[in-house]
Amino acid sequence: MAAALPGGDPLAAALAAGETPSPEMVAAAGSSEGTRPRIAVSCLFAAILLLALSAVLARRENGLEQLKLTYAPEILVHKAEEITASLGYGEPAADRAYGFWYDDDFLDYLDKKDRPGAAWSQVLAERPPLLRFWYRQSPKELVATDFSGMSLTPGVVTFSDPPETFSDMVNLRLDPHGRLVYLLAMPPEREPRAATVKEPDWQPLFAAAGMNLADFHAALPSWNSLAASDTQAAWDGTWPGTARALHIEAAAWRGKPVFFLLAGPWTYPSRMPPPPETRSEKVGRVFGICFALLLFAGGSWLAYRNYFRGKADRRGALRLAVAAFLLELVIFVVRGHLSFSGEALGLLALALSTGLFVSSILWMLYLALEPYVRSKWPQTIVSWSRLLAGDFRDPLVGRDTLFGIVLGAAWTFVLYTGASFDIGAGERPVLPNTEILDGVRSTFGMWLSNAVGAVFGTLSFFFVLVLLRVLVRNRWLAAVLFVVIFAFPKVLGSAHLLTDLTMWSVVYAIAAFAVVRFGLITLATAVFTANMLLNVPFTTDLSSWYAPGAICLILSFVAIALWAFYTALAGQRLLKADLFE
Repeated sequence: MAAALPGGDPLAAALAAGETPSPEMVAAAGSSEGTRPRIAVSCLFAAILLLALSAVLARRENGLEQLKLTYAPEILVHKAEEITASLGYGEPAADRAYGFWYDDDFLDYLDKKDRPGAAWSQVLAERPPLLRFWYRQSPKELVATDFSGMSLTPGVVTFSDPPETFSDMVNLRLDPHGRLVYLLAMPPEREPRAATVKEPDWQPLFAAAGMNLADFHAALPSWNSLAASDTQAAWDGTWPGTARALHIEAAAWRGKPVFFLLAGPWTYPSRMPPPPETRSEKVGRVFGICFALLLFAGGSWLAYRNYFRGKADRRGALRLAVAAFLLELVIFVVRGHLSFSGEALGLLALALSTGLFVSSILWMLYLALEPYVRSKWPQTIVSWSRLLAGDFRDPLVGRDTLFGIVLGAAWTFVLYTGASFDIGAGERPVLPNTEILDGVRSTFGMWLSNAVGAVFGTLSFFFVLVLLRVLVRNRWLAAVLFVVIFAFPKVLGSAHLLTDLTMWSVVYAIAAFAVVRFGLITLATAVFTANMLLNVPFTTDLSSWYAPGAICLILSFVAIALWAFYTALAGQRLLKADLFE
């Protein structure tokens, strides 16, 4: 009856009658008119302003600015090829791969034992380098055997995947200035025996490392590489320009260098058991495992229950799963190290399998959550239901996307503000994700992977909030408990408890507010925005080789905000009298 009356709200009538509205009723509910121009304009300006403020803070806290990255990946690849040729490995390679990574052993050592404090700028500018460039070449195609990231993408070649065990494989690590830090070259598995052992010349290794052999004294070798060798040598000294201890290891096979390592007290052998975990690391690991088990077990049970009771939105779940599956395949094509070969077909089979697995997890979570949200908080999924129905130009979809950009930018601003306090107290600067430094293809793959991760994270947040809502029967109390549960693991072992607790409480309060007040699209957009912006290497030096990629990433969110702004207006004119009242 209420729905039949002028201005009646079928959704409110269904809820008042104790009924669960259908997905079609939810999609039809709410306003179809555009957002008021004043609100849309305010949100657009807020998003751009927060993006600009975050960029200013991030640039000041960006550790890459102090590392002085003068060489682009293409130049470092050329230098790596010159070094391999100078060491006797100049034969044409069938395949190669490269990328950047941080020396996590050195970072942990600085955080726990060295504590540079205000001297971080000096640590970043001197040797040993925190950022490394890895390069590898192989006489056969490099085919990764592991999976990468939350998307479980196969075929992503790294420094250690595939394992460096094939004959004539060469693995190098360079510092950002192109100086050798590590070498592993695999000699042939089978070759005729030599009558005598040729004495190796270590000088080319030291020259490639930018060091002088005369500055070091001989020491006993203590490292064993995977490469077979008939000669080993070691030296002790200090890193050039510093007082930090440096141990150098080298090995050769028949006079040809096969191993070279610059190690400090922090360098941990990767093929030996790792050091014991700290208490905070154990608690964080246990929390993560318990959360994953709860998510999978609870989601499976609720999905089964909703599916066979006929309460689930099967069509919406299927559309979400299909979209995720297709996106997984695109990520595989973008991030995978592929060629036209039989191995590529095997990787494609793995990509199909992992795509089905990830999409089925999202399908299960959606079946588990959507009926409950539709019966209790249907207003939070109105725009989501319209989006799943294919209405990308719906004003409500545009409005919630715009709100998500604003909240994500606010999230980023809060985290960078908290990081600035920690850096002022002696913590290390922000170190952006190295995938953005690897090139356009890697950056685009990261962008797409974060889109999948944002949807997965949003459904996970919703799952926890729904569970808490069932237990405490009050949505705002559930939101408070949600903030406590997610913020607690972030501050375990923190040296700046008050700052970090405040920062993470605000961050997850924003997430809880987005879930309760606006819903799925807003939270997913906010998570996606924050996850990307927190990894952008902001810089004001437009001549820097990584500046174009950083600018393009920022502009991509400006473009999304402009599209959302235009869609939210639904054709309304901005220059109306009531805009200035």
